[in-house]
Amino acid sequence: MAIHYRCRHCGTNIGSIDQSAISTEQLGLQLLSTDERKEMVQYERNGDVNISTICEDCQESLERNPEFHQYDYFIH
Repeated sequence: MAIHYRCRHCGTNIGSIDQSAISTEQLGLQLLSTDERKEMVQYERNGDVNISTICEDCQESLERNPEFHQYDYFIH
């Protein structure tokens, strides 16, 4: 089982954790609401978990250009 973090805006692979014994508490997923979990966490048939997050570049772009919040994807 692996956990893969990918930016939800630009699609950049942020990183992966390849560990079979990791809990949702260790990842902090219990802090998400049910709706946030549905939006941000996808489970694969092979046991992998894909987590949509935001990379540093996109975060900086959003801070400089707040109007970008209306878009799901943007190029920086």
